[in-house]
Parts: sequence; structure tokens; C-alpha cells
Amino acid sequence: MRFEVTILGSSSATPIYNRNPTSQALNINDHLYLIDCGEGTQQQMLRFDIKASRISHIFISHLHGDHYLGLVGLLSSLHLNGRTKPLYLYGPAPLMEIIEIQLKYSETTLQFPITFKATDASIKEVLLDNQDIIVETIPLQHRIATTGFLFRQKKRSRKLIKERIDQLAIPVPYFSALKKGADYTAPDGTIHKNDTLTLDPDEPRSYAYCSDTLYGESYFDQITDATVLYHEATFLHAMIDRANDTHHTTALQAGEAALKTNAKKLLIGHFSARYKNLIELLDEARSIFPNTELAIEGKTFVIE
Repeated sequence: MRFEVTILGSSSATPIYNRNPTSQALNINDHLYLIDCGEGTQQQMLRFDIKASRISHIFISHLHGDHYLGLVGLLSSLHLNGRTKPLYLYGPAPLMEIIEIQLKYSETTLQFPITFKATDASIKEVLLDNQDIIVETIPLQHRIATTGFLFRQKKRSRKLIKERIDQLAIPVPYFSALKKGADYTAPDGTIHKNDTLTLDPDEPRSYAYCSDTLYGESYFDQITDATVLYHEATFLHAMIDRANDTHHTTALQAGEAALKTNAKKLLIGHFSARYKNLIELLDEARSIFPNTELAIEGKTFVIE
């Protein structure tokens, strides 16, 4: 099953050095999920061939402008392009008020319905549960109410061993039961154990998106063993006091978060405008957690 994330924006509060504010497009089994929608997200989607019309779920972590100011423009473009299918939106409760007042004064009535679910940054909760994934909020510690999002793939069915299935001429109607773990009884009464006919499914993968947050272990249990962990890394550790004052994380701390939670891979982003060159941030995170990469715009990371 396809599971990958494309970085659309990696800057913090301001767009600079060809870096845009935060946004990511997650492709899970060819369904697109947008995570945050900073200013310029539409242009980035066009640039990196992300089809806005295919997005049905948008997740907004918090109401600092660099994470949502591109949303009203995106909704307006979807309206102008004739969208009629529903859009599912998740974010802090005041987000709908912001959208509605913008639409009110532009005298715009969207052609498509928005189903909105308000997030509660004080608790962990399931936002979405479909055939492919479960999406949970991750309560974080920022200056205002903020959540991350944990995307967990559901456990898949067992895999048929084609050679054995063909050898025994097992009829197609039995395949569903075999994938669920059932044994097969042949016409002559011979019982063939399931583990001789099928293989274990791949381990479910997960993507943990930790938006703006003060470093702390309150959310570590929830993100433990993430296949890929995205964690903000706004500053170098030499600016730890500034990070604490603004409720952000350093690159060193992001590496520590990945190490302590046993992540397989770490992506760092939300880079301060003070850094034109990001190599120092990467090197600092890698000094703690070697399997770290920069969340560079336009790059797609396969979650495997």
C-alpha cells in the first residue's frame, strides 16, 4: 500500500530563502490528506503536482498563521473549480469562525459542504477511522492550543502464497477466509494449516506529525515506534533559551525525541528564518539520531 509524504512547506513564521510556511501532503493508498496549510500552499501544490481536487481531509494543528493562512484561499479555489464533494476539516474550534467570516464578507457560498470536527488539545482522540488508517491527535505544548497528528495504518490481511494456492487448486471463494487466518480443508479431508498457505502481512506503518511544541516527554508514549517521525526543529540548541521562551524545539531535542521513542526515521522542519543554510540543524539532529533528514520542500519520503 502506498504510504508517503510530500513536503510543501518547511519554514516557520515567515516565508524566506525559497521556504514556505508549513504544509504537507500525505498519500495513503492513493488517498490524499493535507496536514497544515500555510500561506502559499496552493502554489506549492501546483509546483509539486499535488492535485487539490483529490484532497478530502485537511488537518490543522493550531491557529498560528504559518499553519493555516493558506486555507481560505484553497477552499475558495476548490469552490471556483467546481468542487461539489464534501471536505472534512479538523482543527481548533475557532477555525470555522475564521472561515465563515471570510466567506461572509466576500459573499461566497461554497458549492461543497465542509464537515468540521473541532480538536481538543488537552486530550488524545481519534479523528478519523476508515478502511486504511486511524488518525489520532497528539496533544502538544505550544503557546496556544496545538495538536500533532498520528496516522496509523490498519493491520492488513494475510498474504496468499500463490504457488501453494495454485498447487492445491484452492477455489477463489476460500481466499477471503484464508486471508483472515482460516485453515483449508481439501475435498479429500486433508487439513492444510493457514501458515503453510499464507504469509504474515507487513507490519502496519505510522507517521507521527509533531507540530510546534516545547520539548517534553508528555507525548512520547503515543508516538513510540513511529515508522517516520516528523518533529519541528526551529532552532539550533545554542538557542535553547529562545526555544523555551517561544515553546519550540531545537534540532538536538528533535533527535532526542526520535531516539527516546524508537522512531525508524526522523524528519525535521519548521526552520527559523535566521538559518539560510540548514546543514547545521541536520548535523545537530544526526549527532543524536543518525537516520535524520531535512523536510525539504518538494521532496517525497516513502514511509516504509
